[in-house]
Amino acid sequence: MAKKIKWSPLAEREFKEIIAYWTNRNKSESFSEKLIDLFEDATELIATFPEMGRSTDIENVRQKLVRDYLIFYEVDGEIINILTVWDPRQNPDKLELR
Repeated sequence: MAKKIKWSPLAEREFKEIIAYWTNRNKSESFSEKLIDLFEDATELIATFPEMGRSTDIENVRQKLVRDYLIFYEVDGEIINILTVWDPRQNPDKLELR
C-alpha cells in the first residue's frame, strides 16, 4: 500500500520557484508542465517504493533524482515527508533539509 506524501513548506516553495523559473525562462508553460508530471510520477513511485531512493548520511533521509533535481525525503512510518527539492548545480553549503 502506498504511503502518504507530505510536502514541507520549504520543499513546496522551492518546487514553485523551479516551475516559475522555467516558465519565465522559456516564456511557455510547456516544459514546466512536463517537469510537474515528472515530479508527480516520482512522488507516486516514492510513495509506493519508499526505499527506492538513494540513502544519505542522515538517518531515514533518502534522495530521488528527477531530471536535474534531487528530491530529499524522509520515511516516517506511513508518511513520506518531502524535505526539499534541490538543484545539485547549486552551492552544496546552501542545502537545507529542515
